[in-house]
Amino acid sequence: MAPINPTEVFDVIVIGSGSGGKITRPAADLGYKVAIIDKGPLGGTCLNRGCIPSKMLIHPADVINEIEHAKTYDISVPVNEVFIDKAKLVNYVTSYIDGESSSINPVYAQHPNIIHIKKECAFVDDHTLRLRKTEGVNSDDEDTFITGKKIFVVAGARATIPKIPGLKGTPYMTSPEILRLKKTLDRVVIIGGGYVGTELGYYLGKTGSKVTFLVRGGFISNEDCQVQEEFTKIFTEIFDCHINIQIKKVEYINEIFKVYVDENGVEKVFEGEGLFIATGVTPNTDILEVKNAGIELDHRGYIKVDDYLRTSVPHIWSWGDIIGEYVFRSVFEETPKGIEVKPINYPSIPHAIFTNPQIGGVGLTEQQAKAKDIDYVIGFCPYKNSAMGNALRSKNGFVKLIFERSSRKLIGAHIIGVEASNMIHICIVFLQFGATIDDMLHTIYIHPALPELIRNACRLALPNF
Repeated sequence: MAPINPTEVFDVIVIGSGSGGKITRPAADLGYKVAIIDKGPLGGTCLNRGCIPSKMLIHPADVINEIEHAKTYDISVPVNEVFIDKAKLVNYVTSYIDGESSSINPVYAQHPNIIHIKKECAFVDDHTLRLRKTEGVNSDDEDTFITGKKIFVVAGARATIPKIPGLKGTPYMTSPEILRLKKTLDRVVIIGGGYVGTELGYYLGKTGSKVTFLVRGGFISNEDCQVQEEFTKIFTEIFDCHINIQIKKVEYINEIFKVYVDENGVEKVFEGEGLFIATGVTPNTDILEVKNAGIELDHRGYIKVDDYLRTSVPHIWSWGDIIGEYVFRSVFEETPKGIEVKPINYPSIPHAIFTNPQIGGVGLTEQQAKAKDIDYVIGFCPYKNSAMGNALRSKNGFVKLIFERSSRKLIGAHIIGVEASNMIHICIVFLQFGATIDDMLHTIYIHPALPELIRNACRLALPNF
């Protein structure tokens, strides 16, 4: 890192190198003097401890799942002979993501208008940031300060650690540790039933661990109500799942975790060599001391932004996990490519959950449509009611479409089942361009193929208009 001139004023300061990278290089190419602050590794959550490594691990889990279900297709496979070299798999994944992260360094180092500051920072005021001294590296290293005309806060979030008696001080794991875990633990207790917990729990369960899910409310609570029900039904058939429970305390004795819970008034104890905490994320706004800049937060501590990703301070913008809405990397592919920011079209932002079954969704859920007092029509088609669904011998899964009655437009689509993450893309386009049920029915679909389920759901909805 080049020496920091305390009197130097940057045109742009970017805090965070994940989706913050979407503006760093473009701004510098426009001639702006840019400082990007991130102690590393570069690339943010998606690359280092999120989307990419998790999907690289989940795919082998899917392969194992297919082998386990080979008998469904009258194929005999000695399932008990299936072995996964976890260390080799994890080494491959970490080698890839570490290499990708390292490749970002030259992009910044070789650009004359970019300085990469490998430190943590905090706001002093709305233009000034304190760069914290590096602990344990150099006793002469002191806090320094930099100033920016425009600041982009893209510093992400960290795992939320619940205040469970006995948990603090134990060697529990969060997602970064799970993603680099090279050994197969016999038993893993998972606290949490959201996206991270279910995806990585599925991976652990299919690669040799006996997993137990302890969920305070229900699984994937942000999904459409029927998707939640279907997912819970399927997941509880595969794994040891306990929902609507209260966790009382944790003990760690002789390298074994004991988690005490209250399940319907009955005290139970679940044991495991590993304990995975997956209870959501906490925005890094407290670490950044954003209130010193006058940045307004919501009741959960996330930064409040408008449709242009502007904060309450005119020259400060924010996006990513730290704003708490639509925190998917795909959103940030459409965020700043320079200093000017385009408005975000939130209704058409899709998401997916890469468990088995997969989930894909876009637009409003049925609960949201009710809350908005929208008069709507539902189109619902199970996978088994299609030619390809039967070819795949799908016993579970469905496509659910939500239409506004008056306009006949698609306002929500939710899919659970095989290839849901790919299937949902058709509905993304329909919703993005304001397609009506008539437009969707006038579209020709390949036969036999899973997207016919979308057409079938439209046909079933049509008589209800």
